Amino acid sequence: MVPAAAESPRPAPGEERIRVVVCDDSAVIRGLLVRLLSADPALAVVGTAANGRDALALQARERPDVVVLDIEMPVMDGLAALPDLLRADPAVQVVMASTLTTRGADVTLRALRLGAADYVPKPTAVGGIAAGEGFRRELVEKVKALGRLALRRRRRAPAPPPPRPAPPLRAAPRVIAPELVAIGASTGGPQALFQVMKALGGGFRLPVLITQHMPATFLPILAEHITRLGGLPCAEAKEGERIVPGRAYLAPGDRHLTVAGDRHAPLVALSSAPPENFCRPAVDPMLRSAAAVLGGRVLAVILTGMGHDGLAGSRAVVEAGGAVIAQDEASAVVWGMPGAVVQAGLAAAVAPIEEVAPQILAFTRAGGAPA
Repeated sequence: MVPAAAESPRPAPGEERIRVVVCDDSAVIRGLLVRLLSADPALAVVGTAANGRDALALQARERPDVVVLDIEMPVMDGLAALPDLLRADPAVQVVMASTLTTRGADVTLRALRLGAADYVPKPTAVGGIAAGEGFRRELVEKVKALGRLALRRRRRAPAPPPPRPAPPLRAAPRVIAPELVAIGASTGGPQALFQVMKALGGGFRLPVLITQHMPATFLPILAEHITRLGGLPCAEAKEGERIVPGRAYLAPGDRHLTVAGDRHAPLVALSSAPPENFCRPAVDPMLRSAAAVLGGRVLAVILTGMGHDGLAGSRAVVEAGGAVIAQDEASAVVWGMPGAVVQAGLAAAVAPIEEVAPQILAFTRAGGAPA
């Protein structure tokens, strides 16, 4: 273990920085993560550990807001340490450092189901040359967002209000009864998806399309984990397949998931069109195409995530006569995507994550306007 003073300058008087512990058995990777995190003035690395047992000791002493946790380590690995870290401090946010392999994806998603907040692809480092700007940005942005969440929970204070008041909720009976649910998510999304899909249950009667920003290696494993929850069977979408009730279709790696065909026989169409909002798959193409084929019979759901992917697509859904449910700020890891929809006045309902599935069920049961 390395004490805080060796890694990061002390916070300025009166300034509360996000406290981070880095746990990885590779000294090269630890050094890289410390350098990237310490370069941001909002973050203070308060210690490093080479295994889960040392991370637990550091947590007891330093009380970090965020722990960046490797999976495979000697003495105590990340999956074994995770429950103890969360039990010792329910407010701490754990970010798993995962390899981009099938096994790494499976273990990472198991960790997310056990309570880890998010993950970052584990960087590679050869001869001191490591991951580039994209990795640095993802790491720092996720740690900052999760650190702010931990600080809010520790203060037991409500999330800050949005820049402007949310619009009044639209009454569900005014909306055409949906025939398809389309869900978009990014940072913090896997945990949110697990909760929503489990609560919907295996008897849910509509097809569900899902776009989650994630590396291609992780997506088939994500589909397997959603299926294991006992809800709808879920798989990566395949070009040209029929979209049928009672199944969930996940956008595959590096392809936009869009809807083709017509209302009575909607089909999956996978697109290699350029990324939108720096993402492929992206939420906007999914929502736009669904609204174009099904009109107002689309119910969009925007969950936690950075940026504003889903905003333009949600506007298309609403303009076609459909409705949008947005996750609320207090329960979102990052309120970027759902917040953009709410602030644009497009959300028919704004709900904490545990109420998203009941809201979906309420919209599907509500009598719709004439088609």
